[in-house]
Amino acid sequence: MPKITFMGAGSTVFARNVLGDCMCTPSLCESTIALYDIDEERLEDSYIIISAINKNINDGKAKIEKYCGVENRKDALRGADFVVNAIQVGLYDPCTIIDFEVPKKYGLRQTIADTLGIGGIMRGLRTIPVLQDFANDMEEVCPDAWFLNYTNPMAILSGYMQRYTKVKTIGLCHSVQSCSRDLLNSLGMQDKLDGRKELIAGINHMGWLLEIQDKDGNDLYPEIRRRAAEKNANEKHSDMVRFEYIKNFGYYCTESSEHNSEYNCFYIKSKYPELIDRYNIPLDEYPRRCVNQIKGWKEEKERILADGKITHERSGEYASYIMEAIVTGNPYKIGGNVLNTGLIDNLPADACVEVPCLIDGRGCNPCHVGKLPVQLAAMNMTNINAQLLTINAAVTKKREDIYMAAMLEPHTAAELSIDEIKAMVDELIEAHGEYMKDYK
Repeated sequence: MPKITFMGAGSTVFARNVLGDCMCTPSLCESTIALYDIDEERLEDSYIIISAINKNINDGKAKIEKYCGVENRKDALRGADFVVNAIQVGLYDPCTIIDFEVPKKYGLRQTIADTLGIGGIMRGLRTIPVLQDFANDMEEVCPDAWFLNYTNPMAILSGYMQRYTKVKTIGLCHSVQSCSRDLLNSLGMQDKLDGRKELIAGINHMGWLLEIQDKDGNDLYPEIRRRAAEKNANEKHSDMVRFEYIKNFGYYCTESSEHNSEYNCFYIKSKYPELIDRYNIPLDEYPRRCVNQIKGWKEEKERILADGKITHERSGEYASYIMEAIVTGNPYKIGGNVLNTGLIDNLPADACVEVPCLIDGRGCNPCHVGKLPVQLAAMNMTNINAQLLTINAAVTKKREDIYMAAMLEPHTAAELSIDEIKAMVDELIEAHGEYMKDYK
């Protein structure tokens, strides 16, 4: 049976979902599961809860181990077949708070700040050195393992691993699975869900729903475009930015409007504050979520630990399906983040792209998509530019390369002058202290 190592197991809710899925899967349910974190208290919480799931739904078939601290990391990884990554370097406090509060001083507002924007750049720069340490250990003690990355910024981190390490890496996100389902539900087209056919490709969080047909092969986009325009014109709702994408660029994309509102130069503009209300943009959304999640987790933890009763049903997360397909050889299609080895013709070869991938006993087999519509490739490129420059800065460790990444990040550049961008980067590096000690 496989060995599955979960890095960042203190992310208890997510670890519960992914590892619970594995326990619901016959080919994985007797796996050895190694939980790894640097926070002993959070690791213990996860160990108790994962053990309870194992007992309640799996008759204790899985072997659950726990490893805490850098000194035990190699043992956690040793012999692993699959390594799931869900770490957050610097956590909400202090690093996420810094990523929001310092830019605010310069008039730069954000919603999520974990994928792009100055917050995504800083998160990527402080996470890549940790992933390099993981890669060094994996190349030594589990060189054939698959690294399933769930940590943001997805394209930056997965792209770094794919270009600068020997680790077999697939970047995974939740938004591909739910993209067309949520769109059709929001437009009252639920009758088109069953048997629908679709093609999604682009980059993480900006993968484009290029084609969508009903079970009979009829193109659904004309009706989607009509209903989306009508809904945006007549009501305020939570997905207005992506519906504007449909209006202005012709296509819908994978990740939410609160994310996409900060991936471009159009919607969050200090010169036009009325746009925030017009497009219903939730500024500072991620810090609010963090506070609520921390509070909610404490309450949930108390309930679970009080009676030890916890159950699980297999979710739509890709991780267990990827493991199952590789172990059994039975193919499964995912939307994966992989290096652009000729997959999307009009995006750079060193970009990390999100395309359909067939998973089987040979591993991950990405599919050739061809050219994106030129306007969609152009939108992706505004993000890819900052992603590639951030990866470059992580390699060179030069402050001026961080400046360039920030200067060519679309939202930051739309709001601030070059002098302001450099001053903000300097202040962020200083505020993050030890996390950014290698960037001179």
